[in-house]
Amino acid sequence: MAQLNAEALSALAYTQVIRRGAPAIYGHYLSTVSMKSGAPMAGTPEISLMNFMIGQMARFYNVPWRSSNTLGGSKIFDAQAGYESATTLSAVMHAGANYIWHSAGWNEAGMHCSVAKFVVDAEQCAMAYRMAQGPQWGDFDEAVAAVDDVGPGGHYLGHPHTQANFQRAFFMPELFDNNSIEQWVAQGAQDVNQRALSYARRLLEAYEEPKLDAAKDEALLDYIARREREIPAADELNQCY
Repeated sequence: MAQLNAEALSALAYTQVIRRGAPAIYGHYLSTVSMKSGAPMAGTPEISLMNFMIGQMARFYNVPWRSSNTLGGSKIFDAQAGYESATTLSAVMHAGANYIWHSAGWNEAGMHCSVAKFVVDAEQCAMAYRMAQGPQWGDFDEAVAAVDDVGPGGHYLGHPHTQANFQRAFFMPELFDNNSIEQWVAQGAQDVNQRALSYARRLLEAYEEPKLDAAKDEALLDYIARREREIPAADELNQCY
């Protein structure tokens, strides 16, 4: 932790030496190592503890900080991947990170990206964002009034307040299944990996490349070609040094 802090501060200081007043962010990369094999690990308790400490240090220096989440060491999208990802996601959110990077698809301690896990992680990030917003009090008076309206022995499903707010009252995930087992079986008894891959395929099939103005595209390509001619090649730079 001391080493991470020293490295981050040296980068911040160097940034200000080069360009005083330039916006900068307190960044780090966390990893623990297996004492059995020397392999990097992700999703361990120590990573979460370090994130808590880093958040405190960044606030001490009054600078924003970046972190990463949904990390894991599993080789496939399984229970281990889910547990580890949920642990790191929760820790980073509670630690108060300002900018969160590497938030989807991470498996095998970053050695490969799982497409199925990517789309599920994206939904998890949306759920975490909702959690970070805290309780919503905008309709509090109406909600309390509904208690008197319904009264003992009644239910809220048909109440106007429920009808007006049910779509936003609770986060409703698309990739996690919350149906009864009968509904789940009737819909193919798919696990989350199967649902996620099917969803990812639909996204790819429906994808449309954003259109770029032809003139701007031509100008950008011309700029790239010109800079490639102007900037020395890597071997020329090495000779200079």
